[in-house]
Amino acid sequence: MTDTTAVIADLTTEAEGVDALVAGLSETEWDTPTPAPGWTVRHQVGHLAFIFRIAGLAAAQPEAFVAMTKSIGGDLDAAVNGALQEYLGGPAEVLLNRWRAERDQGIKALAAVPGTELVPWLVNPLPPYVLACAGMMEAFAHGQDIADALGVRPVRTDRLAHLVGFAVRVRDFGYQARGLTPPEQEFRFEITTPSGRLLTFGPEDSPERVTGSAEDFCLLVTRRRHPEDLDVRTEGGLARQWLELAQAYRGPAGEGRRPGQFTP
Repeated sequence: MTDTTAVIADLTTEAEGVDALVAGLSETEWDTPTPAPGWTVRHQVGHLAFIFRIAGLAAAQPEAFVAMTKSIGGDLDAAVNGALQEYLGGPAEVLLNRWRAERDQGIKALAAVPGTELVPWLVNPLPPYVLACAGMMEAFAHGQDIADALGVRPVRTDRLAHLVGFAVRVRDFGYQARGLTPPEQEFRFEITTPSGRLLTFGPEDSPERVTGSAEDFCLLVTRRRHPEDLDVRTEGGLARQWLELAQAYRGPAGEGRRPGQFTP
């Protein structure tokens, strides 16, 4: 399989995992608060539905997507918050069906884009493979919020390799979100997947190193756990600084999570 084919298959499975978390919930359980302040399970699913919807729009109707981004001035956070309202008013069953439809349509549209083409996105056009990896990040992060709210632990697999590679690719987002200049020094990343496979990125002789488990690394870069609670280690002052501000998404970092907030 090509990289795009592989990540599309894994994105489909990861998104179905979110579906499995919420499909059997009662109407009141959809209003369970999640660790994201002010967001319930309902908010999390509505957010994911909107993200997959606009990814599908970018892939299938690029001109319409460009027009949409111009209309919001590139402020995705404002667009997301505004769009959430249209997902929150009705019964949970309606939201669940809408999430399923917009998820499937978005993934199908992304899969139809040739790997050599670029898909317009919020700042720069992206290859479909990279945009699918960003979708993996969204499904992982918001799925984790839902799982935390419901008191369950998701089963993690080597699908995380896509998110690890994406987070390495966007290493500088945390600096940019805080108005900091990213260091020129490349980092060495050595991250171990759930099956024990070692993923390596960056020069072997770099003095700035990040090592650890893939699950904890993904929890770090999505800011779903505090660095003190994770099996992610560093060597070098720059890597240590990055650990505190790592994020695999653009825009404000958010509050993150407190040390010891979750039982290991």
